[in-house]
This record gives sequence, structure tokens and C-alpha cells, in this order.
Amino acid sequence: MKGSLIIVSFFVLGVVMGVFDAIPSDLMEGKLSFYALCALMFFVGISVGHDTETLKSFRTLNPRVALLPVLTIIGTLAGSALVSLFLSGRSLTDCLAVGSGFGYYSLSSIFITEYKGVELGTVALLSNILREIITLIFAPLIVRYFGKLALISSGGATTMDTTLPVIIRFSGQDYVIVSIFHGFLVDFSVPFLVVLFCSL
Repeated sequence: MKGSLIIVSFFVLGVVMGVFDAIPSDLMEGKLSFYALCALMFFVGISVGHDTETLKSFRTLNPRVALLPVLTIIGTLAGSALVSLFLSGRSLTDCLAVGSGFGYYSLSSIFITEYKGVELGTVALLSNILREIITLIFAPLIVRYFGKLALISSGGATTMDTTLPVIIRFSGQDYVIVSIFHGFLVDFSVPFLVVLFCSL
């Protein structure tokens, strides 16, 4: 929750700086967001490559549980497609691109801003932050009414970091490896799916 508030605060600060032209226009007209995205992908790569123990622990997973990330992706995209029917100003591919963030607001919003513009990038940022916040706040209700795996699915790409503590608390310690595996695979799919739907 604290991490989400920090991200939103930086977003608000950026909006204020943009309104008051606090950043030189030649920087804004260049490829600043592209370089920020490259740096972000570099650090994501370092974090994945550094944690070799987690990669080894994936081998002990039940093969049926390995389907959970796939079902999360399919369910999220189906929900995004359904929402597109009620949004007259947005296309199906726009909604699928936003949904493909799976809670990974920092990466997906940069990609979408780069391909589709600031407005849709802002929608992606806020909707993906909202996904994380809903998972954090409603964790006990999600587990009670939909089951322990539903909480992991709800967290999307955040289940190997920010939502992991609530998953441990409400789903149990037995679901740690499942949660990390789920977050890893969903996280990995974000850049590919977002770029795919932005390009269509």
C-alpha cells in the first residue's frame, strides 16, 4: 500500500511539473520515456537473474498449479474485453492493453504512454494501481468467497512482491512458491502483451 502511494505521489509531482513546464521541452520532445523504460527493464532483468533460489524452487510445483498464471491472463483479458463493450471512446485493443498491465503499473503505463499517448497511459497507471489496492484491502473477502488461489490471481503481476505479505497472511505459507511463480510468469508476460495490443 505504501509503495502504491509513493508511485501515485511521483505521478502527481510529474503532472505538476508538466503543468508548470519545470522540465525543459527539448528533454520532453526527446526519448526520455524510452530511456526510462530501458533502465526499468534492465533492473527487472537484474532482479530476476539475481534470485536463483526462487527459480530452483519452481521445479517443486504441481503442474496443475502452473496453469494459474495462464488462467489469470485469460481471465483478465476476458474482463478487459467485456469492459470495452461499455466504453464508447475506447477500442477493444486499448482496453486489452490496459488490462495487460496485470497490476504492473510502472512498466505498463510507460509502454502505453509511448505507444498510445498520455491519456491512456494515465488510465493504465491508475487501473493497475487500483488492482493492487483492491487485492490488499479485500484480501480476506476474496479468500473467504472465492478461495486461496483467487487472491493470488487477483494480485496479478504483484504477487511476487507487494501483495505477497497479504497472500501469506490470508492464503497461508503453503502458497508462497505458487504466488512467486505466478507473479514471475505474469510479470514476464506484461511487456509482450502490452506491446502486442498497442501495436494492433
